[in-house]
Amino acid sequence: MTDDATPRGDRSGDFDSDPDTSLDLDAAPRVDPDETIDLLQDLVRIPSPYFEEAEISEFVYDWLDARGHDPEYHHVSEPDITEYEGDNVVARLEGSDPDAPTLLLNAHMDTVKLVEDWDEDPCSGRIEDGKLYGQGACDMKGGLAAVMVAFDALADCDLAGDVLLTAVVDEEGPYGLGTDRLIRDGVVDDCDAAIVTEPGPILAQEDIENPALLLGARGRYFYDIDVRGQAAHGSKPETGVNAVVEAGRLAAALDDLDVGDHPKLGSGSTCPLKIEGGSQTLSVPERARLMVDRHVVVGETLEDARADAERVVEELGLESEVDVGFRESPDEGIRYGPYVTDEDHPLVSALSDSTRAVAGVDPAYGYFSSVGDFNYLGDRAGLPTVIVGPDGENIHAAGEFVFTDDVVDVADIVADAAVRFLG
Repeated sequence: MTDDATPRGDRSGDFDSDPDTSLDLDAAPRVDPDETIDLLQDLVRIPSPYFEEAEISEFVYDWLDARGHDPEYHHVSEPDITEYEGDNVVARLEGSDPDAPTLLLNAHMDTVKLVEDWDEDPCSGRIEDGKLYGQGACDMKGGLAAVMVAFDALADCDLAGDVLLTAVVDEEGPYGLGTDRLIRDGVVDDCDAAIVTEPGPILAQEDIENPALLLGARGRYFYDIDVRGQAAHGSKPETGVNAVVEAGRLAAALDDLDVGDHPKLGSGSTCPLKIEGGSQTLSVPERARLMVDRHVVVGETLEDARADAERVVEELGLESEVDVGFRESPDEGIRYGPYVTDEDHPLVSALSDSTRAVAGVDPAYGYFSSVGDFNYLGDRAGLPTVIVGPDGENIHAAGEFVFTDDVVDVADIVADAAVRFLG
């Protein structure tokens, strides 16, 4: 963002705060269900574990290019920690009014690593009883297919505002490098709101069903704590300070840490993940490393999290020297901060009206229990961000599937809402 650009937080008055609810619903865009599911099958049949997305990036690019959308590759490079090189795919539909809002449609192309417990091809794309099976079918190739066909349908509409489609790499990896790079390179600087088509209900804080709009998410910080004791002969442990034992005491205390609460996001949480330390026989371990997951709610900052852990260390009276830090990241700004989107925001109103138009019911409202690229958009980029995606089961596991009807409904809702929001 240039120095003379309007700050994100001051742009709420730049466009009509009320989406157009007087639209002719018969003229609203609708996707082709068969084409949508055919596309989903094609996507699922391409293995794309994080850091291995070259083939699917090329497929998404070619699919958009064949339909005349002039896509571009947006290169993602992280040479220091992961040595990763990959490509997001970006395309834009230009509206007729430069003062109208710009809507971001974001979906990730990668999956978790292929799990070994499948009793069939994990990339089969098999359809049975309204369910499409495959690694990443629900998380989130169903959502990727939905935004691709919605974007294609919107190309035939006379829109006032722009639509920016970003199909990104490495959401499932340790740093979310694809969307991080979009933000750091300024690709989303002109956007006013975002839709992310992650599977929503299955990872919501409460038990909800589609159609659902998830209006926020907890954040996540990752403690990486160094514990330095004192080595000694293992036959006389009292003469040393066992760093592994002290790290264990600290892990137990952090597991019981009082965390924040939020009326929408619920409670934060802590979860000790790993203790490393000790290697020699008959030696008291002098070093240990403790890693702890900390999910946070709005109002809990990184410095709050650090102060909480340091307070626990002091209260325990450990003999070790303890350095409370956080996981190394490629950039200081790579943090999954929590966020909440106002229920009265024009995008939420547009999506609610579109849900009623497409599904004939009011949407459920909910909040995401974990983290993803939507945190980068909702917190770091300051974009009002809504998660609306198809549901399924067994995400990140063998037997993953997505409900095909949900994929089509999400595509229709997104396309309809874009017309309402953009004018």
